[in-house]
Amino acid sequence: MQNPVIILGAQQLGTAALDAFNSNSVMVYCFLDDNSKLRQEEVNNVSVMSSTEDNEFLKLIGNKCDVFVAVEDTAARKGIIKMLKEEYKVVPVNAIHRFSAVSEHAWLGHGNLIGAGAIVNNNAKIGNYCLIQSRALVDAKAEIGDYAQIGAGAIINSEVVVEEGAFIGSGAVVVSGVKIGKNARVGAGSVVVADVPAKATVFGNPAAPVK
Repeated sequence: MQNPVIILGAQQLGTAALDAFNSNSVMVYCFLDDNSKLRQEEVNNVSVMSSTEDNEFLKLIGNKCDVFVAVEDTAARKGIIKMLKEEYKVVPVNAIHRFSAVSEHAWLGHGNLIGAGAIVNNNAKIGNYCLIQSRALVDAKAEIGDYAQIGAGAIINSEVVVEEGAFIGSGAVVVSGVKIGKNARVGAGSVVVADVPAKATVFGNPAAPVK
C-alpha cells in the first residue's frame, strides 16, 4: 500500500492532485501552503497544516509519507523539488487519476499529474513534473519534456515533441511530428501545424506567432 501523501500547494493544482490520490484510495495526510490565509483551513476535507518550509512536516517525507509538489508557480515548484532532492533525498510521486488511461507501454518519470479522463498512449514518454490535465491526449510516441503543461482537452498527436517547460493551452491540437520548443506557449484552442521555436507564443488556427 502506498504511503500517505503530503501535498505541497493547496490551490487549484493541489486540489487536482488530491482528487487523483482520492480516486485511488490513497490517503492525503495534509496540505502545506505558503499562503497564510489558508493556514488551518480545510480544502476538500484535508487540512492545510503549515508552510512548505516547515521541517516538522517535511521530515516525515521519505520516512512515513510520500510527497507531491502542487505549487502553481513553475519557478517556485522547481525550487521546492530541488530542495526535496538535496535536503531530504526524495522525489515526488506521480498523481495519476484512476479514471485516466495510461498505456503499460508508456514511460513516465516522477512527480507528474495525470488528470481524470487523460490518455497517454503506447510508447509515449512523459518526463518529470509534468501536468497532463483532464481529458488531454498524449498519443503514441509523443515526448513530453520536464515541467511541461498540457491543458484540459488538448490533443498531442503521435510523434510530437513538447520540450521542457512548454505550455499547451486547453483544447489545443498539435499535429503529428511537430516540435514545440523549450518554454514555448500555445494558446487555448489553437491548431499547431508547424514547429514552434523556444520561448515563442503562438495562437490561432493555424497557430501563428503572437507579437
